[in-house]
Amino acid sequence: MNRRIEKHRICQGRWSKGYPLGKLCLVLALALTAIWSHVNAQDSNNPSPPGQMDPTPVAPLKVGKIPSDPYEVFVALGLFGYPLALTSVVVVWFTVERMVVLRYGRVIPRHFVKRFFEHLKEGNLDPKVAMKLCEDNGSPIALVLANGVKKWGKSSVEVEQAIIDGGERQVSQLRKHIRILNGAATVAPLLGLLGTVAGMIQSFNQISQSSAMGKSEALAGGIGLSLLTTAAGLAIAIPSLIMYMYFTGRVDSLVIEMDGMAQELVDYISAEGLAEQARSGAKTATAKPETKRPAS
Repeated sequence: MNRRIEKHRICQGRWSKGYPLGKLCLVLALALTAIWSHVNAQDSNNPSPPGQMDPTPVAPLKVGKIPSDPYEVFVALGLFGYPLALTSVVVVWFTVERMVVLRYGRVIPRHFVKRFFEHLKEGNLDPKVAMKLCEDNGSPIALVLANGVKKWGKSSVEVEQAIIDGGERQVSQLRKHIRILNGAATVAPLLGLLGTVAGMIQSFNQISQSSAMGKSEALAGGIGLSLLTTAAGLAIAIPSLIMYMYFTGRVDSLVIEMDGMAQELVDYISAEGLAEQARSGAKTATAKPETKRPAS
């Protein structure tokens, strides 16, 4: 039974990690499918003359000018602007979301941790009160400590295993949606590369026409599109990769600190820790000198 539950947890964790990235890939695939169907519709409505290659389905740029205004850039990108814009929106959305979720005060509230361990050292907590404090707080570190409190008085191995099981669930929540940023950093340059290829195809189509032979301005549209899509893809991918690395490092630092607090909890509430506290308390009581009353 335990093996089935553990297997279910592992499969569920893998699905929860891969699902956001799958949603991003699905949305981008739908966007590219819509672009392809739109291109095919345009080609069927405007067939090319016999003996002439089909024009590349991209928006022509103004000769000798690459736009710098965001709206003009979006218009100049043509059909490639939609998946790139969608990717940029996804990056901004999940960057803001992870900044809010991974705040230190939300993951490890100092006032709760300080008060909890102070009461624990002074012996003012029992399992029920400690569990209620953790459940009322509801932060990730509180939920991790709550899993250890459930094994109060058990051996240190059992307490540590309970904390590990609860910690894995909390770490998966902290890492949630971070892979989307890595996926965007991979997809955006590929979209830019696709636009680069489309722009070069447009330029070669212009070269193939006899009327464009010897006219460099006729090639400016395709070359400009190639440069613009590559720049747009890199402009999205570079911040995405930076934020992915930043959030990954932040999660790792939070996990290390949570692990230290969990180990401190094990030292206090495990059977070995409680026995050690009892022995130290007995030694302290016997070590106190007896006070002699003055003779009357």
